[in-house]
Amino acid sequence: MERRLNAELWDKMHYLFRDFNDRVVHAEFEYDFTVNPEALKTVIICAFEKMPVLHSSFRDNHVSPYWEVNRYTIEDILTLKKIDESLADEEAEKFLTSQIPADGAVQMKILALYYSGKTRICFIENHMCMDGGDLKYFLKDFCRNYNEYVNNGVSPLDFRTGNRSYTSVYKDLSKTDQKAAQNLYRNINKKDNHAFPLTEKSRDDKSFIARKTFSADTFLKIKSEGKKHGATINDMLMAAYFYSLYELAGFGKNESVSISCAIDLRRHLKSNDELGYTNHTAWMQCRIPELGRDIFETLQYVIRSANEFKQDKYMGLYGLPLLSLGYKIMPHAASEEIIKIGYANPLLAMSNIGILEVDKLALDGHEPSKGFMTGAVKYKPFVLLSATSLRNELTLSMCVRGNEKDRKIVDEFFNLMEKNINTLITPKNNDFIAEFDLSQLQ
Repeated sequence: MERRLNAELWDKMHYLFRDFNDRVVHAEFEYDFTVNPEALKTVIICAFEKMPVLHSSFRDNHVSPYWEVNRYTIEDILTLKKIDESLADEEAEKFLTSQIPADGAVQMKILALYYSGKTRICFIENHMCMDGGDLKYFLKDFCRNYNEYVNNGVSPLDFRTGNRSYTSVYKDLSKTDQKAAQNLYRNINKKDNHAFPLTEKSRDDKSFIARKTFSADTFLKIKSEGKKHGATINDMLMAAYFYSLYELAGFGKNESVSISCAIDLRRHLKSNDELGYTNHTAWMQCRIPELGRDIFETLQYVIRSANEFKQDKYMGLYGLPLLSLGYKIMPHAASEEIIKIGYANPLLAMSNIGILEVDKLALDGHEPSKGFMTGAVKYKPFVLLSATSLRNELTLSMCVRGNEKDRKIVDEFFNLMEKNINTLITPKNNDFIAEFDLSQLQ
């Protein structure tokens, strides 16, 4: 008899997102040593045995979908390749832009590239199983288990196996707040038709990942200069995002534009150690009324908008009860059609996945020398800007299904981001003028 797992709310929602993106989360890390392939295989098998959803197929029967647990082999998950270093980037991108079918045998795949005494490990996983936040937790658990196995002979079985339901997000709220949060049926995000200026869709479009890396010096300046303006790193990146978009797309300076920013709902939890790997991400809509006189005024608009959301103790919880109700009262196929009518997928979005802690991602005493994580490949006209930092180096990335012209457009966007970030982190010219003693002028 087949073994089944529940299809949770976010599993179904990310399945619905198949119309907007490829539903795959991506990660890549390079190590300056040769990772033990046999140990790698053992840890992977143990991880999959602890998390059966990773070797399951999503079954959409149009009424009540579920996960069907499959038998599998290590070859279904892991590919080992010895290559010339000159081919590493090409091989990694080819793998990272591949897809994982929801009805496939496994929901995570791993590539290990070996070259010049180095190992590059790439992960892709179905967003239906876990978001970027929990993939970060999984990767840290994966590395810890690898180290315990190779150094101490401990079976690599220490992976989380708890509840995957969205309702876990309410568990640490007071009873009064739980009751209030579970009645937040209203969706507070509004539709905005402003879009990234990509070309029209074509059947010839192919997936690619565009990246821009900023030095540790630049990243630390973003942090320090932001504090002077009362801005977080996220605020600073969002301001540069807005300003670059207005320039790239030619939006009118008086037009109001919104960008949706991912919210980690784990902010409402005291700890998620007892939970299973899953999705706990919602969206906050950052809206500015106009471009502003300069990027510093744009930044103030961003801060004001973000603070309005942050002052709400139910931040990110709006609309979840409505989604749950929609999936409960109707067959799945009908639920999807109704939710599509009421749900406005953001055309412009940003996800700050955050710091990738090299000490917790070390394998056998070797910290990753470089790496990044990024969200799903978006289908035009939707875009998602992802941000991660490793060793204080900031990587911005955008996964797009498009053509060479789209790649050039995204590259130009990153050039504008660099220019505008540099403006934000450079003390304003009028600081010197304000301090100059005008009485000395003849």
